[in-house]
Amino acid sequence: MAHPAAAVAVAVAAVGDLIPGIPDDVAVRCIAQVPRSHHPFLAVVSRSWRSLLGSPIFCAARSQLSLPDPPALALALNLRSPTDQSWFLLDPFLRFSGSRKKSPPPLRLPSPPLPAIGSACASLGGSLFLLGGSVADVPSLAVQIFDARLRRWSSGPRMSAAREFAAAAAVGGRIYAIGGCLPRADAWAESLDPSAGGKWAVVPSPMLIREKWMHGCAVLAGRILAVADRGGLVYDPAAPSNEARWGPVPPVLDNGWRGRATVVGGILYSYDFLGKIKGYDPESDEWKKVEGVENELPTFLCGATLTNLGGLLCLLWTGKDLASRRKEMVIEWAGIEISKTTDGRLQGSLLWQEPVVLDAPKGSYIAHCVPLDL
Repeated sequence: MAHPAAAVAVAVAAVGDLIPGIPDDVAVRCIAQVPRSHHPFLAVVSRSWRSLLGSPIFCAARSQLSLPDPPALALALNLRSPTDQSWFLLDPFLRFSGSRKKSPPPLRLPSPPLPAIGSACASLGGSLFLLGGSVADVPSLAVQIFDARLRRWSSGPRMSAAREFAAAAAVGGRIYAIGGCLPRADAWAESLDPSAGGKWAVVPSPMLIREKWMHGCAVLAGRILAVADRGGLVYDPAAPSNEARWGPVPPVLDNGWRGRATVVGGILYSYDFLGKIKGYDPESDEWKKVEGVENELPTFLCGATLTNLGGLLCLLWTGKDLASRRKEMVIEWAGIEISKTTDGRLQGSLLWQEPVVLDAPKGSYIAHCVPLDL
């Protein structure tokens, strides 16, 4: 392996020194300490700085510093076919601001080496885990891991069961894969500890719950919620026995969950067919409308996706007006800060809403949206 200083020198040799009179490896460590919110200003210092900011070497240097930056979003778009995907990185720090006329284009990420239909996706820190999926109409055992700091894919330990359209989640430092395979598979549910570098371990599950194909997943209060075609499941890794770890989701939650959902601040948020954002409060076992944003967002968000972006409720949807005038894919994204009032209502405050033009053909749609630490 090349010495870090030599690697940095190679990375910037084409555009000149980073800081005159200072070795490049020292300069990288100095620049890496600047908060990510200031990176747009660093990018205009010189060509060499702009090149450095997008390099794996710089990401690795910031990772070693353990800086408290909020996550970015890894966004996968399905293009002309479900196996034709493009991946992008949306960074909330690089949004449009008054100091810039427009937001910089999102960073295009390398696509997974193995194109698959119906892969499950979960993230743990700065790593994204893409599990299984159908390859040439055959469910796969493959695990593909994307390192957000090095910005490259690698192969992980293969699952024990081939899966497509499974539920995937990260809890307690482990990655879980549930369903998406034949009901009689011994490893209908299994888990992986990435830090141990070992194999997937079977998670015992009752046969009665296995006749389900998952289409939604979230983690609420340390428990995995997996919504299926006929009733959802709860898996609690901390329960005292294997039998006690599995159960049905509360009926109220099950009946109100629509599409992709996410958890922010102990509340499960979903976007319903009436065009409303609502949150399931486990304390009161009820769905509550998110108030305060009705007049600031469009009446209906086409293809809405929700995710937790560093404690903010982040929404993404297909942009219509701007998209009609372009050949590229246009999405809108918005950040909402939500608080709970003294009487238990959910109050939202819109922090931003902006269009993003992606280097992908118009008509593409969002396949995955996952927060990643950089």
